[in-house]
Amino acid sequence: MSGTLNKVMLIGNLGDDVKMHYFEGGGCVGRFPIATSETYVSKQTNERITNTEWHNIVVRNKGAEICEKYLSKGDKVYIEGRLKTRKWTDDKGNDRYSTEIQCNDFTFLTTKKESGANENTPNIAAEQKPAAPVTSPKKSNEPITDDNDDLPF
Repeated sequence: MSGTLNKVMLIGNLGDDVKMHYFEGGGCVGRFPIATSETYVSKQTNERITNTEWHNIVVRNKGAEICEKYLSKGDKVYIEGRLKTRKWTDDKGNDRYSTEIQCNDFTFLTTKKESGANENTPNIAAEQKPAAPVTSPKKSNEPITDDNDDLPF
């Protein structure tokens, strides 16, 4: 294989609300951390151990606005993107590095609005898809026959 691949897929919980930064040209960037955890039982102590890894997520433009509107701390989300390491200089002149996930696709798995006690809350995914046009059934001159008498419903 001659190419390379930089792909990350994560399912985790938001550690904080989405922080937005808007630019003069109309673009924006949203940043938020998510936590992924693995749990296992130690063979030596027979104790349950949980390791949590934190990931910094960066979402741009329309995706960032959608995340800001619907996501809040504690929500579970699927993130797909690529790793990017940035180099910057701190206040003392030291070179610092931070690794982020540049998100290009996401799916809301649970949100506080959905998982709350109110089950009348609409599904976010359903809101984003356009509704199918409503059409009336075509009339037919054929008589209605009851061919499916043996169906249980």
